[in-house]
Amino acid sequence: MVSDANKVEIIPFSAELKEHIKTLNFEWLQKYFRVEPKDEKTLSNPQAEIIDKGGMIFYAQYDNKIVGTVSLLKIDNATFELSKMAVSDGNQGLGIGKKLLEHCLNKAKAKGIQKLILYSNRKLLPAIHLYESFGFKEIPVEEGIYERADIKMERNLC
Repeated sequence: MVSDANKVEIIPFSAELKEHIKTLNFEWLQKYFRVEPKDEKTLSNPQAEIIDKGGMIFYAQYDNKIVGTVSLLKIDNATFELSKMAVSDGNQGLGIGKKLLEHCLNKAKAKGIQKLILYSNRKLLPAIHLYESFGFKEIPVEEGIYERADIKMERNLC
């Protein structure tokens, strides 16, 4: 199965692909939680809510299909939030999340970003383990970011 990850291509956001971030994220949000108003706003207009604010969106393409996505949301010049990471149900376990995360770390370092943060939920154990394997450490989570967030993690890049 690891060889399948080698067939995954990470590609940048384009207007033609904008619906995929919404479709992929709604799939997992509806499965585990609920779509919050903040999610609806961001995912319905990724160009204005992520790209135009200095963020980045990437997609994982496998067998000529978009099967995963991840975003880097700009907090300030030094800090970005790793967010909106999703891999379609039928393609989980192929190393796609790992490949998306590696790509984000490489892009962030290349752009001089000093720190990545993320919000998650402890019941998403595979995701938490993935983040930990990439050096993310738990820090106190503030209230009011996402209803579902019960863990915040960060990774310094410099």
